[in-house]
Amino acid sequence: MTTETIHEIVRDHYAAAAIQASEGSCCTTENQGIGADLYSVLEREALPDAAVLASLGCGNPVAVAELREGERVLDLGSGGGIDVLLSATRVGPTGRAFGLDMTDEMLALAQQNAADAGATNVEFLRGHIEAIPLPANSIDVVISNCVVNLAADKAAVFAEIARVLRPGGRMGVSDIVADDRLSAAERAERGSYAGCIAGALSVSEFRAGLEAVGLTDISITPSHEVTDGMTSAIIRASKPTAGAGAAGAAKPRIALKSLPLTSAGSCCGLEGCC
Repeated sequence: MTTETIHEIVRDHYAAAAIQASEGSCCTTENQGIGADLYSVLEREALPDAAVLASLGCGNPVAVAELREGERVLDLGSGGGIDVLLSATRVGPTGRAFGLDMTDEMLALAQQNAADAGATNVEFLRGHIEAIPLPANSIDVVISNCVVNLAADKAAVFAEIARVLRPGGRMGVSDIVADDRLSAAERAERGSYAGCIAGALSVSEFRAGLEAVGLTDISITPSHEVTDGMTSAIIRASKPTAGAGAAGAAKPRIALKSLPLTSAGSCCGLEGCC
């Protein structure tokens, strides 16, 4: 499939989910182990209902990102904003939480959820995670929840994560990974692209992609099985404070799946973004 085809499949699926959530209906998923039940009752009760209903992630990255007061955090594929709102609470009024999504319906829902929650230290951006509309070295922590597997160009995503992280910054994401024994065709047999299965990387491919852009301290920890041979995992990495990694992302040494991309971005509150 082409980049645009993948984007359209994913966009259509999550636009429909946003509309369902905004109307008070629970979004459906193909797999168990995906959805709002992965958050604690206290977390869910502190959020607008629509933010919880729109949760289609495979984990709770905020719980493992170890966010601190004053940090700037970026959520890739922020959807209805559940992880952005939880992050905003953790980084406090001196910090800022950014959400990036390509689906207009999800962005509108997230902005409404932020308003309903009274969150003032959040900002939602329109764009693709393969071309993040933020300056280099501007983010302390990158998180995402079951989104890397949806990207058309994973190598570009990893390069962008490394670019926007400040030296010493870190990544903590939840994503679905495949056993190394499964071929791409076997992954596709287990679920669709929009269902977070067909586009998932293997454990080795995910690690190699992060290493290729100079990220270090990589760990991939399984959390629960989603379907046969496919597991939700907590994936952590950091950007070195010195050497090649501190100057920005290195060019990928491997090609996971390089495809052309055009992305629509938006201005943000960070200096140098516009």
